[in-house]
Amino acid sequence: MTEKKKRLREFAGLIAQQLEPVNNKERFKEKFKHYDNFRLIINASDARYAALVIIDNGVLSVEGIRKKDKDVMKKLKILKKEVHGYLEMPIDLFFKLAMGELSTAAQARYWLTRKIKIKGMKNISVLNKIFYYLTDEVK
Repeated sequence: MTEKKKRLREFAGLIAQQLEPVNNKERFKEKFKHYDNFRLIINASDARYAALVIIDNGVLSVEGIRKKDKDVMKKLKILKKEVHGYLEMPIDLFFKLAMGELSTAAQARYWLTRKIKIKGMKNISVLNKIFYYLTDEVK
């Protein structure tokens, strides 16, 4: 039986579109093969969907979490405690950060004013490693 892939919406779909090509890189699979059900939540505070990034035995997948329902928000709070890392910021800051437009001082300022919320700082650095493997020079 084939499993039907769920269509991701909005921010979660954008994150999936950006990160899932890393599954085609052999070095990524080799480096992350020991990650067993590693989970990160990337939450754009002003979007309707959050992205749950899962790395399991060298395969990256993304799931969408709809934030509109109160039951889902309770689930998200519970899930925040069960994941390895959590990153929350407005979507415009996320794009500035992804494009490298925010200096370290600006990032610190947004973090101190709680516009950027981070849980599991060490594990969030895995995102930098994923972005590294997405570059063209890494096969």
